[in-house]
Amino acid sequence: MVLRSRRLRETVLLTLGVLTPVGILAVNVSAFVMANLAAFRLLIAACALVSGLVLNGLTAWWLLRLASRNANPLFSEYRVWAVGAAAVIVLLTAAGGGYLTYLGMRDPHRLPDALSMVVASFMLLLPLAVTFAGRRMAGLGGIIPVDEPAGKERQRVQTATPRASRRPPRPAGR
Repeated sequence: MVLRSRRLRETVLLTLGVLTPVGILAVNVSAFVMANLAAFRLLIAACALVSGLVLNGLTAWWLLRLASRNANPLFSEYRVWAVGAAAVIVLLTAAGGGYLTYLGMRDPHRLPDALSMVVASFMLLLPLAVTFAGRRMAGLGGIIPVDEPAGKERQRVQTATPRASRRPPRPAGR
């Protein structure tokens, strides 16, 4: 018990020791960005675009993988259309997020801007909501799309057994 409390105390002190200078740096960098918002506006919008591409792209890739596993015949037939639609949706949402972020950073005196806050929240929540819905529809649990651990995969139900593996019924009494 003494070891745990000592380790906990060291962890708390280390965390406080690291967070304080990081917080001071973050505040100073934020003040610098606010003072030069016109110069950073395009960079912030580009970062929002890249973030949207990454988050939505990973979500789309996972959903396409899920569709190829669970609806293989349908997915195989419409693979090009599914990938094309996913790419268009990812590009449009990421570009929209970047553009609306750029518009929201117009005036440093109006920050925090409602448009920027709504766009940032939407860009964070959209991939999470789509992943959550996809996992629920597929019958998987949790939010984060990871491969299921060994032995926890969903068992596929076989509707018909091959004739060769069927055994004839046993006569009663033997």
